[in-house]
Amino acid sequence: MKSYILLLLSFFILKSFGQNSIEIPKPFKEEITPRLRSDEWYKLINPYTEFQVSITDGKLEVAKYNYSEGCEIKTPEGKFIGINVGEWGGKLFFVPTESEKKSFVIKEGNIKFIFSYKDKIYFIEGLTHMITSEGALFELDISGATISYKRILDFDDSPEAFTIYQDQIFIAGYKNFYIIKDFKKEVIFENTFWSSLYPNSIAVFDNENVFVGMRGGIVKLDLTKKSLNFYKND
Repeated sequence: MKSYILLLLSFFILKSFGQNSIEIPKPFKEEITPRLRSDEWYKLINPYTEFQVSITDGKLEVAKYNYSEGCEIKTPEGKFIGINVGEWGGKLFFVPTESEKKSFVIKEGNIKFIFSYKDKIYFIEGLTHMITSEGALFELDISGATISYKRILDFDDSPEAFTIYQDQIFIAGYKNFYIIKDFKKEVIFENTFWSSLYPNSIAVFDNENVFVGMRGGIVKLDLTKKSLNFYKND
C-alpha cells in the first residue's frame, strides 16, 4: 500500500513538473548569464541578432525580430498612431474615420506602445539615448469634444517591451523589469545584464515562465523566485 501511495505521489510530482516546464526551442541553449560589460556581454552586442518571443498553440516560439517605428490602435471614431524614431523624436497623432476631418497631433514624444486596457486607451512613451533612459505611462481621454491625455506614472528607465497578463502590465525596460498592478509600479529586476540588449517582446505562460526576447538571445524570468536564465542561439 505504501509503495502504491509513493508511486502516486511520484506521478503527480512529475506531472506537475511537466506542466510548469516550458520547452526551449532549438538551437537555443542555456548559458551562464553574462556580467554587464564583460567580454561575453560585448559579444552579444557586436555583431548581434535580435530575437523576439511569442506563444503559438501553447508553445514558446522564437524568431528574428522585425523592428517597426510605428504602433496604432483603431476606434470607431478613428485611428491613433504612434511614431518613435529615437533621438530624432516622434509623436502621437489621430486620424479621424470621417475623411472630411483632418488628422492632428496629440502629443510630441517617442511613442512606444498604444493599447486598450480596462475599457480605456493608454500609451507608453520612452527614450534611451546616451545617458538618458526614461519613460511614462499615459491615459487618453476621448470622451469629450477634444482628445486629451494625463500622465499616470513615470519610469526611471525606458520601456522597451510590454504585455498584459491577468490584468497586470508587464514591462521590460532598458535595464529593469516592472509589473504594474492597479497602476502601482513594482520593480522586479533592477540593473539587469540586458542593459543595451534592448528587450523587444514578452511572452508569459505563468509567473514562473516569463520569456523576454532581445539582442543576442532570450531570457526566462521566474517572478516568484526573482531569478533569471539566459539562453543563447548556438
